[in-house]
Amino acid sequence: MAAVKAVNSKAEVARAQAALAVNICAARGLQDVLRTNLGPKGTMKMLVSGAGDIKLTKDGNVLLHEMGLHPRIITEGFEAAKIKALEVLEKVKIKKEMKREILLDVARTSLRTKVHAELADVLTEAVVDSVLAVRRPGYPIDLFMVEIMEMKHKAETDTTLIKGLVLDHGARHPDMKKRIEDAFILTCNVSLEYEKTEVNSGFFYKTAEEKEKLVKAERKFIDDRVQKIIDLKYKVCAHSNKGFVVINQKGIDPLSLDALAKHGIVALRRAKRRNMERLSLACGGMAVNSFEDLAADCLGHAGLVYEYTLGEEKFTFIEDCVNPLSVTLLVKGPNKHTLTQIKDAIRDGLRAVKNTIEDGCVVPGAGAVEVAIAEALITDKHSVKGRARLGVQAFADALLIIPKVLAQNSGYDLQETLLKVQAEHSESKQLVGIDLNTGEPMIAADAGIWDNYCVKKQLLHSCTVIATNILLVDEIMRAGMSSLKG
Repeated sequence: MAAVKAVNSKAEVARAQAALAVNICAARGLQDVLRTNLGPKGTMKMLVSGAGDIKLTKDGNVLLHEMGLHPRIITEGFEAAKIKALEVLEKVKIKKEMKREILLDVARTSLRTKVHAELADVLTEAVVDSVLAVRRPGYPIDLFMVEIMEMKHKAETDTTLIKGLVLDHGARHPDMKKRIEDAFILTCNVSLEYEKTEVNSGFFYKTAEEKEKLVKAERKFIDDRVQKIIDLKYKVCAHSNKGFVVINQKGIDPLSLDALAKHGIVALRRAKRRNMERLSLACGGMAVNSFEDLAADCLGHAGLVYEYTLGEEKFTFIEDCVNPLSVTLLVKGPNKHTLTQIKDAIRDGLRAVKNTIEDGCVVPGAGAVEVAIAEALITDKHSVKGRARLGVQAFADALLIIPKVLAQNSGYDLQETLLKVQAEHSESKQLVGIDLNTGEPMIAADAGIWDNYCVKKQLLHSCTVIATNILLVDEIMRAGMSSLKG
């Protein structure tokens, strides 16, 4: 009995060769979009959303997220090629002590593919120093402890690393100081404002004196909390000119602000929750949720706290912290598009440095690894029997697209440049890449061009799986809910 296949009559079905053609066409389409972005000489893409928002980027990850995408013998060749490629990758990786110089080279290699060279050189040191600042022995590196704050102001090369924190609001009382040096920092999550009861209640009084007593009694528990802060301030700042700053996650009402201001205390309210942990790591001390056991060891310290006004916006800078474990990258630029581009580049740079530290090794960039793996595959393909050898050859050819596109995006003849690099690699047996300034072969390690080992390894795994899945699809069915209607 023949198999019965029930399919929605309105569904679109593409089988075998048609399905394969669709998938290969989609893969090639993505390649055509992304190839011109590769390397520091690559171009940018302008993405326009349905609402008309414009975004300029060279980041492949951003592009893929914003754009939203029987050959069994060939796939066996792919699998064999992947195993060999990973073996070569293990041989060419270079273990190094993760000193600042090697991390600067890794960050520079990453950033120069996203922004122009002058800006990349400015960002390189900021990115490396920020990761080194938040790194703690025995703990995984937490990049969330690097706050990226943007300020639409000045030029992009004015982007700086603040060894402390930048808050996007200021003090709420006109009499509070705008600049405090050598300040104690109290980080807390305690309400300092009068709150109404959750149940209906009322006060009954006969005279004005009774009303005054009731009002005082009602505020007493808030005033007691404020007084504890004031007492602690005089305890730690007695006989000195040190400042005292309170940063509270919850609210501070006007009467409490007024009392704190009279005693020379600067108070910021409604601090973001994510900044509470960062403040403790940047300034030291601990965030308190109650004033019952308030003591000097709860306090952090900063060398300088000041308020900066830009238009209608206020920023509070907490700087000169000793050994801060949380820092801020203050991104500056003349417009929103520049700020977005810099932020994307910084995120890539931070991850590149983090990956390098965790890997404990690097691999040469500039297409050198791809050339080495491709040559090894072409040499080794004769050990693969049958037509699967074609898959190994296809894998090698695909890897060579990287150096070809690097040359093409830099304005050089891709075939001539690739032949020079392959010849140099064969003769010298060193990892040779492309010098994008001259189009000539160069030893990538000597030029300080490094890629992440874990990224290359993941790339070889992922591309094999994706290509295999695309090739093994022989039917596509598209039937949404709309096609089921009448």
